Amino acid sequence: MPLDANEPTIFELDHGGEGRDWFPAPEPEEEPINSILPTDCIAEQAPDIPNLSELETVRHFTRLSRKNFSVDSGFYPLGSCTMKYNPKVCEALSGLPGFANLHPLTDSQFAQGTLRLMDALSRSLAYLTGMEAVTLNPCAGAHGEFCGMLIARAYHKDCGNNRSVVLVPDSAHGTNPASAVMAGFKTVEVKSNAEGCVDLEDLKKKINEDTAALMLTNPNTLGLFEKEIEEIARLVHDAGALLYYDGANLNAIAGIAQPGDMGFDIIHLNLHKTFATPHGGGGPGSGPVGVNETLVPYLPTPVIEKRDGLYRLDYEKEKSVGQLSTFFGNVGIALRAYVYLRLHGLEGIRKNSETAVLNARYLKKEIESMIPAFLPADCMHEFVLTLKDKDRFGDLNAMVLAKNLLDHGFHAPTVYFPLIAKEALMIEPTESESKQTLDSFVEAIKEILEEYKTDPDRVRNAPHTTPVRRLDEVAAARQPDLVYTCPLCSV
Repeated sequence: MPLDANEPTIFELDHGGEGRDWFPAPEPEEEPINSILPTDCIAEQAPDIPNLSELETVRHFTRLSRKNFSVDSGFYPLGSCTMKYNPKVCEALSGLPGFANLHPLTDSQFAQGTLRLMDALSRSLAYLTGMEAVTLNPCAGAHGEFCGMLIARAYHKDCGNNRSVVLVPDSAHGTNPASAVMAGFKTVEVKSNAEGCVDLEDLKKKINEDTAALMLTNPNTLGLFEKEIEEIARLVHDAGALLYYDGANLNAIAGIAQPGDMGFDIIHLNLHKTFATPHGGGGPGSGPVGVNETLVPYLPTPVIEKRDGLYRLDYEKEKSVGQLSTFFGNVGIALRAYVYLRLHGLEGIRKNSETAVLNARYLKKEIESMIPAFLPADCMHEFVLTLKDKDRFGDLNAMVLAKNLLDHGFHAPTVYFPLIAKEALMIEPTESESKQTLDSFVEAIKEILEEYKTDPDRVRNAPHTTPVRRLDEVAAARQPDLVYTCPLCSV
């Protein structure tokens, strides 16, 4: 069946006859089910399960899987999201029975191996970021931001300060102000200057005795390194506030520079972005949080401690912000990151960062003769293009170009972000991609621009080859149809 055909549901594929199987039927139970379970727990009739052979079932779900785009099937240049390859050895080792079958309620004395690796990962992340200690408790990057803001609130409260404002750059990820508000703060926006970095004069106007923290990522979401970071840190600390590091862009500097050396007090990490754990699909995720020495008492519980030669989980910390996730967070994801770190070592992590920057600068240089960069400065691991020049591009906007890339076998880059860039295409190649892949991406953009000159209607109506064609995104956002009837239970 071709990829662009509509795949029927598995119930529609039910041919009503006997399913063709190559395995013998199971032996009858020695003890009837009604002698084991109460009568009211036994269904009166068998569920309406489609009658398909194993082969038919496998083919159905394989066809469905091929309708999804993944980093295993093609280039995924989402700026800011860092969609890099997930090594399969990390999947295999984290899935070993001793890890995968470890019940979360297991007493710590019988989980020494896992606790030892979690402690080693925490220490490794602390070293890479220049922090005193790291917790693995948060279950996602935004969860880590929330954790960091709770720590900031607890610290100021402990110091007798009633600070209520968190400063956020106008180019920040949207989760920054959201996390701050969820933690009980108000947010104030700090402008970017003409170079795309924090406007120091605007920062000076807005920072005061009510400022609890400044949330900042470095490099920022325009892919530019904040060269004034030491002065920013001085201004923040002189005001008695904390400097928070959004670790979404650590993949540009990991193994090269430490946020702690830049003056950051709190940092969250996205293990999927920097240490190649699975990304997307609603989870699971992991957003470790690191803090300087002053803030260690406020870290969430449980905390791994080694006493009398044994690793233990300590839930009793007087100043802690409390427990933010069930048990010890998503251990399986943390294990993948641990394997990734051990595979690469410090030199390998540094080389990955250098290659990510090299790939981005190469791609930017190859594309900007066709589509200008939002800012001319040398980028780090990602960059932003703009199609805002209507005299040059007409109605070929960022969304149209993104849809056409799908027809060329590439996932679209991030569009319309950061918000300060009009008609933005935000591209991050990561270190995973080869020069051949990057060149193919450049050629695809060139072909789209050429086709727009000769057949603009076809370009405007892309994609043409994907399982789902052009959607009415405005209607989908304003009038979502979430009604679904389950064929098994008619609910």
